[in-house]
Amino acid sequence: MYSQIFFTNILRLLEERDMTKHELADKAHISISFLSDLTNGKANPSLKIMEAIADALDTPLPTLLEWTDLDRESLDALAGGHAPHSLPEGVSRVSAVLPEHQAFIVKKWDEATRKKLRNL
Repeated sequence: MYSQIFFTNILRLLEERDMTKHELADKAHISISFLSDLTNGKANPSLKIMEAIADALDTPLPTLLEWTDLDRESLDALAGGHAPHSLPEGVSRVSAVLPEHQAFIVKKWDEATRKKLRNL
């Protein structure tokens, strides 16, 4: 299931950054054929390769493994019933493209929520 989340996030970030698979493969120092297999769900990357891809995308590796555009029901289905979640019920991780003033507000909400979660 995590490989599905991982490659879904890779594809999303490639699109967001207007980056090709060839460019990512070059930056991550992996073969284009392996990257293609990975993004088609046919390959299982090692931790070293996942780190190289995360670095090439300038994204923390945990983010690539925890969050996806797939809804909770789809993830549960991929996991064969119930997918593990790193956040408590009622809390969601989102990614958004916002104007700076709105991003500032959202970052403040994020800080407040993280503080509450640490105190649970």
